[in-house]
Amino acid sequence: MLIKRRSPQHPTERDVTPESVYQDRRLILKGLGLGAATLAFPSQAGVLDLLRGEQAVAAPVTKPLITKGAALPEGVVLTPEDKATSYNNFYEFGYDKSDPAKYGHTLKSEPWQVRIEGEVAKPFTLDVWDLINKTELEERIYRFRCVEAWSMALPWNGISLADLLRRAEPTSRAKFVAFETLYDPEQMPGQASRGLGGGIDYPYVEGLRIDEAMNPLAFLAMGLYGKTLPAQNGAPIRLVMPWKYGFKSIKSIVSIRLVEEMPPTTWNLLAPNEYGFYANVNPQVDHPRWSQASERFIGEGGVFGAKRQPTLLFNGYADEVASLYQGMDLRKWY
Repeated sequence: MLIKRRSPQHPTERDVTPESVYQDRRLILKGLGLGAATLAFPSQAGVLDLLRGEQAVAAPVTKPLITKGAALPEGVVLTPEDKATSYNNFYEFGYDKSDPAKYGHTLKSEPWQVRIEGEVAKPFTLDVWDLINKTELEERIYRFRCVEAWSMALPWNGISLADLLRRAEPTSRAKFVAFETLYDPEQMPGQASRGLGGGIDYPYVEGLRIDEAMNPLAFLAMGLYGKTLPAQNGAPIRLVMPWKYGFKSIKSIVSIRLVEEMPPTTWNLLAPNEYGFYANVNPQVDHPRWSQASERFIGEGGVFGAKRQPTLLFNGYADEVASLYQGMDLRKWY
């Protein structure tokens, strides 16, 4: 099923962020000696973005997908693909925005298997590349909102998370879904160093409540812009939860486990006063060190043209997901 809902709050193909600006933010931090500390001040980090010059990076290793893409409206020009890998967070390859592009080539993403197990009647192992090579993947255009207060709109290719979980037949004890990223410091150099890896204890882990995971918007992406994911974007398979901050969308997944108790999550373990389990986009609940009321939307103008715009509750997907949190104090369950 191709989700193409339309409302004033939903992006269309016209709003898709050009590939040139999809991942490029901390390029100059090392040179200025600011490093990861700059993350505490997104406004300053945004100013630093404007100073960024061009950088030659190796073309990502990708291949075309079997996918039913959405039509691109007249007049929309996507930025060349060589710009698509310079602005993202993937601490397994380093804390700097440029590190994933620099070191992502060390990841061997093929072959790749994901085990779906736990509180299920039919555990199984997913051969990701068998799925990629033999399945027509769905394209979905979603807003992406980083907790650092920048945002994008991106065309993902993949499958519904709910459809995958149903194959395993969750039992009545399955209350949550726990995810885990590959742990291999040789392939992911950031995992070998607390300095390079942002002080995180690896492997990276994330989790959802079962009803969140079964929501139609929850998505497992294996492609971007009609091609397989490059390493720096979470190859070969990642989670995409468009109403949550980006750190919930765990990358390079090797394990999906259905469990009875709320699972640990990486950023909540690292700083529970700053990163809650739910991590829903909410302009009324600030990060302790910066406001979430507005965001820099990175569009066709790149970082130089990034405009400040109001943050939307649930990133604009309230109609689809607000009922999941009915009766909950969103300031407590942030």
